[in-house]
Order: sequence, then structure tokens, then C-alpha cells
Amino acid sequence: MLFEGTPFEINRIMIVRFIATAVLLTIIILAAKRAKLVPGRGQVIIEMVMNFARKGIADEILGEKLGKKYAPVITTILFSIFFLNITGVVPFLNVAGTSVIGLPLIFALWVFFLYLIDAVRSLGVGGFLKGQLFPPGVPKFVYIVLTPVEFLQVFLLRPATLTIRLFANMMAGHLLLALCFSATSYLFFQAAGGLKVLGAVTLAGGFAFYLLEIFVAALQAYVFAILTAVYLQMALEPEH
Repeated sequence: MLFEGTPFEINRIMIVRFIATAVLLTIIILAAKRAKLVPGRGQVIIEMVMNFARKGIADEILGEKLGKKYAPVITTILFSIFFLNITGVVPFLNVAGTSVIGLPLIFALWVFFLYLIDAVRSLGVGGFLKGQLFPPGVPKFVYIVLTPVEFLQVFLLRPATLTIRLFANMMAGHLLLALCFSATSYLFFQAAGGLKVLGAVTLAGGFAFYLLEIFVAALQAYVFAILTAVYLQMALEPEH
């Protein structure tokens, strides 16, 4: 491994991440260069996903004005996380780029600093803190308990839940697939007698988990994009 033992170590999962990123960039660049007035099948799929990210997530949650501003970020998150997730079911890669906590944390911190910086820029430090830590319509004495909870939610729980949700789901899927196919290999080629029959069961289970992992890869990308839009909305329009 290159740079072994340093923060810049190029190990297997880093190579998987590079491949996923390269494939995504290639697809987007080729789609942009070959875009036609009458789109082909590939262009239609990409445009559908981009339109869904803009209208179905950004505009739906943030409204038309903010949605237009943050649609590129949300679209980037949706595409990037999906491609990094789906490597977990790609033959010869077999590990999701998000199944190690570092990358989910980077995405979560990106969202955290994005809504923090933009909210302070829009509302000012005082306006942001007031809106987040002192919700209107609450009796003042309740703030003694509520404000510390809101502080933890804004500055710790939001980035933590984004990180852990993505990492845990992709890691769990990877482990289930590894267990099922390792058990299948053992039962078919090493187990004795009637135990070999159980290999068919674990093989069927592995195939079912394989299909489930494809669904989870898409779902977790969608959930991360949705929560990004929700957290932006909560930070930029705290009165809502």
C-alpha cells in the first residue's frame, strides 16, 4: 500500500472510492457533452434523477428560492453517495466506499459547515443562535432545560446522526453479504454430507441481501440528501 501508516495511505477502500468517483465524473461529463434536444435513454435517466433532486427534494423542502440555490449541493450529495454506496455490490470491488466512517463523516461535516456558515451569513451570529437555541413560543423557564438540548442537537447530533446512519447501514449490509457468501462457500466445498444442502439456503439468502443492498444504497443516498435539505431549512428559516 502507498503511504502506509500515514493519513494519506492508499488502501483498498480508497481505491474503491477513486474508482466510484472516476466513474461518476465520467458519466456526468459524457452526458453533458452528448446532451441532445431529444435525449437518449442514458440522458433521460440522468435528467430524471437531477430533476427529482431539484424538485422532489430541494424545492419541496426548501422552497423555490432556497431550493434553486442549494439544488446543486443536494444533487451532488445524492449522486456521490449513491455511487460510493453501490460499490458494495459491484463484483471485484465488494465494499461500499461509505462503509468506513471517515467518508460519511466528511459528508456530514460538509453539510454541517454549509448550514452553519450560510445561516450565520444570512441571519447573523445572534440571529442564528437565537433561532436555534431559543425557539419562540416557549415559556422562558423552559429554556433552562431546552437550550442545552437544542445546542447538542444543532452542533453534535445533526452531524453525528448523518454520519452514523450512513456508515452503519452500509457496514451492516457489507457484513451480511460477506457472512452469507462465506457460509455458502464453506457449506458447498468443505462441509460434509447433508450440510451441503444448507449452502443453497445461504446462497438464496445472499442473493436476497444482494438485492436489498442495492435498494439500501439508493435509499441511504436519498435519506442523506433529504436530511441535508431539512437541516438547511431548519438553520436558514428557524421560525419554521
